[in-house]
Amino acid sequence: MIVGVDGSPSSLHAVEVAAQEARLRGAPLRIVHAFGQPPGRLPTGVPPWHPADHGLEPMVHGTLVRAEERAHEVAPGIEIDRSVVAGDAFEVLEVESRSASLAVVGSRGLGGFAGLLLGSTAVHLAAHGTCPLLVVRGRPDPLGAVVLAVDGSGAGEAAVGYAFAEAALRAAPLVAVHVWNTWNERAYEGPGDPLPTMVVDTDHLREAEQRVLDETVARWQPTYPQVTVERRLLRARTRPALIEASRHAQLLVTGARGRGGFTGLLLGSVSQALLHHAHCPVTVVRESRK
Repeated sequence: MIVGVDGSPSSLHAVEVAAQEARLRGAPLRIVHAFGQPPGRLPTGVPPWHPADHGLEPMVHGTLVRAEERAHEVAPGIEIDRSVVAGDAFEVLEVESRSASLAVVGSRGLGGFAGLLLGSTAVHLAAHGTCPLLVVRGRPDPLGAVVLAVDGSGAGEAAVGYAFAEAALRAAPLVAVHVWNTWNERAYEGPGDPLPTMVVDTDHLREAEQRVLDETVARWQPTYPQVTVERRLLRARTRPALIEASRHAQLLVTGARGRGGFTGLLLGSVSQALLHHAHCPVTVVRESRK
């Protein structure tokens, strides 16, 4: 698994969480520092850009040393590999995610605007990364259940399996939350698609959404019989309801996209809202690419 670090307090906290996750999984941890953007494409035969060439190696080394020290403090004995890669953090972590089981980043880095709630690297990696992404945010040392945002979509099935596995790994209960309202019957797919007609038969819709929740849990419960599952069917606005559900959770798991939104978007509005406002760490699980 990998963790991105830039020396910011948020990224150092992410290192601590990543170290705990590595210990929990018995996995090695790779600390990755993406340093700067190389000045254009280098001609063939020119050595790759390196911080030592610019007299910045001591600063980069210090960042990685502090990160490794933090990791060993919270998880003594884990295997750690450090890497400095020249390039944009977006591209570096996206490439690193191709061979990782989990990527961990903080909610804010050193860059960006002071008023932003979430760093652009986290958003980009949630949309384009290959492995699940854990964004460290919310309460320090969160406890409680693992919360799964159920949307009933095929793209969200990977998140369901991941949430069950996380609950089993943490010996924690799983709360499967499915939020519905009268806009659930159709997804608004694009500018040429007419707005959905308001559903009058709410009892029929509620029963249909209950089946979505029940069937989602039923597909995975036999694989993880040790996991205690609480099913919550909520008639509410999706984003506020899931944010509230995260208030007493240790982890919230969501797919990158659900049934709603515009076709072709890599990261849905609900996932983005959770990454910005959840009260606990959020893991975004993308549909597997074949």
